[in-house]
Amino acid sequence: MPANSALFAQTLTQWTQGTWLATVPLWAWALVSALIIIYMLALPFGGIATYIERKIAADMQDRIGPNRVGPFGIFQFAADAIKMISKEDYVPPGGDRFLFNIAPVLVVVGSCAGFVALPLGQYLVAGDINIGILYIMAVTTLIAPGILLGSWASENKWSLLGGLRSAAQIVSYEIPVALSMLPVILISGSLQVGEIVKQQGWNPADPIHANAHFWNVFHNPFTVIAFFILFVGGLAETNRIPFDLPEAESELVSGFNTEFSGMRFGLYALGEFVDVFVMCALVTTLYLGGWQLPFLELDKFWITLPSGLIALIHVGFFMGKTLLLVFVVMWLRWTLPRLRVDQLMGLCWKGLVPISLFNIVGTAVWMWAFKGQSMIQVLGSLFSGGSASH
Repeated sequence: MPANSALFAQTLTQWTQGTWLATVPLWAWALVSALIIIYMLALPFGGIATYIERKIAADMQDRIGPNRVGPFGIFQFAADAIKMISKEDYVPPGGDRFLFNIAPVLVVVGSCAGFVALPLGQYLVAGDINIGILYIMAVTTLIAPGILLGSWASENKWSLLGGLRSAAQIVSYEIPVALSMLPVILISGSLQVGEIVKQQGWNPADPIHANAHFWNVFHNPFTVIAFFILFVGGLAETNRIPFDLPEAESELVSGFNTEFSGMRFGLYALGEFVDVFVMCALVTTLYLGGWQLPFLELDKFWITLPSGLIALIHVGFFMGKTLLLVFVVMWLRWTLPRLRVDQLMGLCWKGLVPISLFNIVGTAVWMWAFKGQSMIQVLGSLFSGGSASH
């Protein structure tokens, strides 16, 4: 009995002091993190995003939109989820059952895995690994084989054509997307997304962070262009209008997901919306300062606040920027027409790729000529020097 009491007291002390965290195995952390990402971030965002997009479409087309299920139709996404779960579990007779079942899962896994390295706040990142950018690019490539395998396993010519379009489109636009990330890597000298965000804080006079500057989008004229190329390339990689050739309803009868019904179709839709969020969050992280605000040194401004409240404020700033980009993605869907296939590929190889290479060279020259200073720092030194000489 005394031995049990001592063991209980030791365990209680470990729990109260937080040292029990070190005893939790890695696989348990991975499982808990995956469940949190899927059930607290990805699934709610995917469902609510469908409702918001339908409301935005209704407003742009002078309609009311969902208004039956719950106040203002807010529970329409839950009704849609119940409907998809209850639908018939159908597999085409001539299709490959295993690949047909596993393909939507690959899309969702590839989208949700990107959350791991996204810094939602200074103190809220699942894994701030030192190759975070490469990790996000690697895991999101699971979406392409998920779409291609699903279309091939459907034994449907429309689906296969949509899958081939998607594979060609995603592989092509990965090049300008990757090239548009290189200027940020040149500026920050790091592949760690958390470090990239920290270097975008407003503390240019800090001797420890001599290269600290405003957001990367305003670092030099070439990063402004790279920001737009990254956003446009992200639209193409997520198959959003005007780049929705893989699922062109007017041409391919919904394309790669024609034969999918029920929850498998819902997983494809969920993967698309989650991928849109990951893309917008990545753009926010690399070019829009993440949780940083302009002209405000957060660490000095909130030094008296508790760390938990600061973490929530950081998440609010990060989510605000990301959701604004998500709104722009939805806005473009109901504004722009769909491109032709030749226009889609021509824009990538004849336009975005050469301009992305030009941005890399231009950023490197800027870093060499101005010793890594941003436009604001260069202009500030010019004006201060001019006023002093005057």
